[in-house]
Amino acid sequence: MSDRVTRIAELFPNLMDISDAGLRDKVAAVWEESLASGAEGKGWTADELRKIPFTLLAGEIDLRYVEHLNSCAKQCIAIAGVLKEVFGDRIPIEMDHLIAGALLADVGKPLEFDKAADGSPKKGHFGDMLRHPFSGVALCYKHGIPAEVMHIVATHSHEGDKVQRSIESIIFHHADFVDFDIAKYLGRK
Repeated sequence: MSDRVTRIAELFPNLMDISDAGLRDKVAAVWEESLASGAEGKGWTADELRKIPFTLLAGEIDLRYVEHLNSCAKQCIAIAGVLKEVFGDRIPIEMDHLIAGALLADVGKPLEFDKAADGSPKKGHFGDMLRHPFSGVALCYKHGIPAEVMHIVATHSHEGDKVQRSIESIIFHHADFVDFDIAKYLGRK
């Protein structure tokens, strides 16, 4: 296992649930580049990333971005397990694609954010120009991530409302909005 995979798995333990070692390494490479090039090129450390709020759109909430990604990955694995238990093979799910997509769906967010003078995250110029599904797909493409995984990244948010989502993208989309809708509820005041 590469050092890169070890470093990224410290942030996102479900990376190790991807059975294809090559895909696992590519997912880690995408994350390394996102961390290095985010914040308008200033980069983010793992500790800084852990402090970023899950969303800047829900007010003051005590939920973090890394926690959200881990929550979504775990929800996706659980949903896939329930579907398999109930429907068997009649709902085909490519687990490596689902887990990779769950871990990469928001990989563009470190590029959306910049650092304020005090180091806290704020929306940056890059984020004003491109939302994270677009920058996330660009990073994924650069690192040879399969189209099925890039589809999850591209379609997980409202950008995907006009296309047919794959089964894996449907699962992630709903897991993502479980967290987002709860965050909005918690942040209402």
